[in-house]
Amino acid sequence: MTTLITTDLVVLDANLGSDAASVIRQLATVIAGTGRATGVDGLYADALAREQKTSTGVPGGIAIPHCRSEAVLEATLAMARLKPAVDFGAKDGPADIIFFIAAPAGADNEHLKLLSKLARSLIKKDFTAALRAAATPAEIVALVEEALKDKPNPAASTTAPVEAQAGSGAAGTASPRPMRLVAVTACPTGIAHTYMAADSLVQAAQEAGIDLQVETQGSGAVTPLDPAVIAAADAVIFAVDVDVRGKERFAGKPLVNSPVKRGIDEPAKMIQEALAAATDPHARRVPHFGAEEAAEHSQEVASEHLGTKIKKVLLTGVSYMIPFVAGGGLLIALGFLLGGYSIALGTTANDILTHNTLLNLPDGGNLALYLGAVAFKIGNLSMGFLVPALAGYIAFGIADRPGIAPGFTAGAIAVFMGSGFLGGLVGGLLAGLAAYWIGSWKVPRWLRGLMPVVIIPLLGSIIASGAMLLFLGGPIAALSNGLNHWLTGMSGASAVVLGVVLGLMMCFDLGGPVNKVAYAFAVAGLGAGSALNHAPWQIMAAVMAAGMVPPLAMALATVIDKKRFSLAERENGKAAWLLGASFITEGAIPFAAADPLRVIPASMLGGAFTGAICMAAGVTSQAPHGGIFVFFAIGNIAMFLLAIAIGTVITAFTVVALKRWAVRAPVDAVAPQQLVSQNS
Repeated sequence: MTTLITTDLVVLDANLGSDAASVIRQLATVIAGTGRATGVDGLYADALAREQKTSTGVPGGIAIPHCRSEAVLEATLAMARLKPAVDFGAKDGPADIIFFIAAPAGADNEHLKLLSKLARSLIKKDFTAALRAAATPAEIVALVEEALKDKPNPAASTTAPVEAQAGSGAAGTASPRPMRLVAVTACPTGIAHTYMAADSLVQAAQEAGIDLQVETQGSGAVTPLDPAVIAAADAVIFAVDVDVRGKERFAGKPLVNSPVKRGIDEPAKMIQEALAAATDPHARRVPHFGAEEAAEHSQEVASEHLGTKIKKVLLTGVSYMIPFVAGGGLLIALGFLLGGYSIALGTTANDILTHNTLLNLPDGGNLALYLGAVAFKIGNLSMGFLVPALAGYIAFGIADRPGIAPGFTAGAIAVFMGSGFLGGLVGGLLAGLAAYWIGSWKVPRWLRGLMPVVIIPLLGSIIASGAMLLFLGGPIAALSNGLNHWLTGMSGASAVVLGVVLGLMMCFDLGGPVNKVAYAFAVAGLGAGSALNHAPWQIMAAVMAAGMVPPLAMALATVIDKKRFSLAERENGKAAWLLGASFITEGAIPFAAADPLRVIPASMLGGAFTGAICMAAGVTSQAPHGGIFVFFAIGNIAMFLLAIAIGTVITAFTVVALKRWAVRAPVDAVAPQQLVSQNS
């Protein structure tokens, strides 16, 4: 196995920039410079994307930015001791000890185990003190290698096994047993936070004299908790940012559920909350359907506003629907590219595929037409799942797995009734609410096993689909048809106004909720597009083009007037070219975070122009994502590129003008600590 860290990967007492993105880029550069990554940009983009999901700063002046990336050739640790320290989002202040964990996309379990050991060591005060006292990179490497040696797993348990504690004391008596807790920790990457949270919880439990056993659901092999341990537990802690695997094992247990980072920052509070829940008959419990108790949503969900709840379940449905749309849309576009629009019009794909084969090609040997029909048909069938998938996973967002079957059925009914996307939304909500309600019924023990696989799907489908067929499908179909006719008939000023609104929404919060609403609207309507109705494809093109403007404009602005941007922003600008071209609007976030009052209005201005131009020119996109890399799915590609270019130039020159008007002194002439205040 290769060495994870060498002296070439250690940077001591250095200024690597004023923000987390700058530090991550500098360490990505160090890793690429040793030949352990194919390039800086890919590794930096993956690590920054992970950082933007959840900050990696932890108490004690430590940060562990990390990612799994196709750009990484071998598992690697890069370490930096910063002067000055940089804010990585920890509650107790900035971090001066940074470990960048870079794992290959297909990292093996042995490397992942070593990386998790390092993460665990970073919560030990003596280890971090030694890192701060080390004088040379060689001392750092020696400390890390010592930490990576095989040692007992501290997160397995705080006490002896349950069986050994079953009873004690004199015959016929039993000493009161200590409270028993179990926990699951998991983070999106499964490398660092998963294991640090586990160790922090174990340490807090030891200090409180509590029996705690933890299951770490990381990227490596998972050792499940013994069923007997779970059965004996008084409460369960989920410190997770992803779904818990095998959640049904904990069904009915009092539950404390928080993000994984809270398991690192506030482990003692989570332990105390779990102890309180264990003795509270009204405490939230791990949900399960068709069993002893009704499925219950979390306390967090219960305290949310109705609008927030609805938005969450709708976006859940859209997120699961997008793969059907992405694959199907691209295949339909490829079918048109190979076989022309006639595949969907006069000469249908069905006719070609029914009467022809590879050995009997249509039109006297037209292979392109035949392959075009194949691509179109696969894509068309995939797009046929758009509404059922939307409805099924909206119901899933409300009622978990028992809601999927009623939701898909209601979505299929929506397609049958011609109520389309709107019918899918309504059917999914009805199915989810029906499944959730049925799952709350108190039923005899003999019937519990049938609830999730028979009773809930049967009754949920009858309620939701029956309501669609008998009462709601017709009116929703009429509304949907009216909306489609309105979109189809858009021209001139009305189309331009819609393009402006979509462009403003895409650039308002750069990947936030408003951006996602506009994107979800475009993606959801994509399936209604056809060779005769281009309006939904035009909306998709306007949304994608406008979303590409902010990162491209920031990249251009750093070239136009370098002095108005810090060194870190100039480095971010280099990556923003690729992010913008790929339709990753979030590439502009580092600029907006540092200077929101200039960057966001400038981005909205350029995005509005781009959206308006796309709609006015009738640009279409049959692909929901990909930017310029799905050029073959773009109709009127020249105007698509021109609209993006115009919006990019407008935003870039606007943000530069705003910075010049607000900041008189060149950025390079001021001290790093003054940079934020002058650019805010």
